[in-house]
Amino acid sequence: MNRKALSLPILTSLVIGNMIGNGIYILPASLAVFGTISLLAWIYTSAGAIFLALTFAHLSKRFPKTGGPYVYCKQAFGKVVGFIVAYTYWISNLVSIAALSVASVGYLGFISPILDSNSAVYNHWLTLAVEIGFVWLFTIINLIGIHTAGVVQLFLTIIKISPLILITLIGFGSIHLDNLLQFSTGNTTAFSAFGSAAAITFWAFIGLESATVPAENTQGYRDIFRATVMGTIIAAIIYVTSTFVIMGMIPLSQLTHSQFPFAEAASQLFGVNAAAALAVCAVISGLGALNGCVLIQGQIVFAAARDNLFPRYFAKLSKHDVPVAGQLLSCTVITLYLILTVQPVLLQQFNNIALLASLLTLIVYFVSMLAEVKFCIQSKGKLSRLLFGKTFLIAVVATAYAAWMISCFNITLLMSALVLFIVAWPIYFFVVRHQ
Repeated sequence: MNRKALSLPILTSLVIGNMIGNGIYILPASLAVFGTISLLAWIYTSAGAIFLALTFAHLSKRFPKTGGPYVYCKQAFGKVVGFIVAYTYWISNLVSIAALSVASVGYLGFISPILDSNSAVYNHWLTLAVEIGFVWLFTIINLIGIHTAGVVQLFLTIIKISPLILITLIGFGSIHLDNLLQFSTGNTTAFSAFGSAAAITFWAFIGLESATVPAENTQGYRDIFRATVMGTIIAAIIYVTSTFVIMGMIPLSQLTHSQFPFAEAASQLFGVNAAAALAVCAVISGLGALNGCVLIQGQIVFAAARDNLFPRYFAKLSKHDVPVAGQLLSCTVITLYLILTVQPVLLQQFNNIALLASLLTLIVYFVSMLAEVKFCIQSKGKLSRLLFGKTFLIAVVATAYAAWMISCFNITLLMSALVLFIVAWPIYFFVVRHQ
């Protein structure tokens, strides 16, 4: 593979772009139901995400191979765990792509009422067709080549963060403190609201490990480390400050029912035309993240197939180093998932998909953090050196954070994840025996 395919700017844009999709454009509305306590949840989630990013950066130094979390878990716990992590990670990426497609079309509804679920002329079947069209478009772009997909990602990332930064900076002057005083909505306890808000906000950090996945298509560990850590910190700052401004500008009672919170803020600041322009940026933002996720999921299938844990056919690369069979399989599965989850209320569909993607990704993160803890124990030797080692302490905090976040999800989602794990076992034994 061409080790110069993805430079530091492209890797950083991959991390930022995969995290900052159009979820941030919708999340203030999803969080408004909990009150401004959700701002504390953002800060908590951001801190935990930074610990996760640091641990993934260290893991990439230990094993600079394509596959990211799958590689680390396989090295630590063996083939069975490696397969289940690869399978779970792959499914979580597919679900994320579906959520990004749904959210992108949701913001198109600001421009075209037929795609607006709050409009009388809304057509959810046409909306579904546009969602599927986006998925196939970026699959085709990724089939052209990983470098092409990386350049597209860099371009889309620059476009997506510019309006967020602009509205945040100018919007500080339009904050009404009264809008920030409703700490909790009273529908649930503060602790429960905090946990639920944290579970939703974690969706926005999915992808922080993105730079580690195409490791063999980079210029080495240093670029992966910088891109992972810097990308996570930049995204966290944008998340917390922009949500604070939106909640300060728009009353929570109004924000709760908004499908376009940032577009409404832009309308207040710059007029209706600016709101339409921002809606377009939100669509581009989601498509940028979708492009990055499509790139990543192809690498996951390739890495597992190369180790004979997925069918060997998926390890074949085109002349542009693209795992074509894996990309086409993933795109087909996403299409079916979008069809099966279509709902008349777009925001409800987005929340359901986003929560499942967050849970599955957190499980992958949790096992990856345990892998780093194991590697630290094996390498440190003396107990005193282990307990005071910076890498070990960061990994322990990251592991505890991932475990607590998993506990925040409701029983229905946890049971859905359990079903996926149960299904993974017969698939594993069938594939390994066939190989």
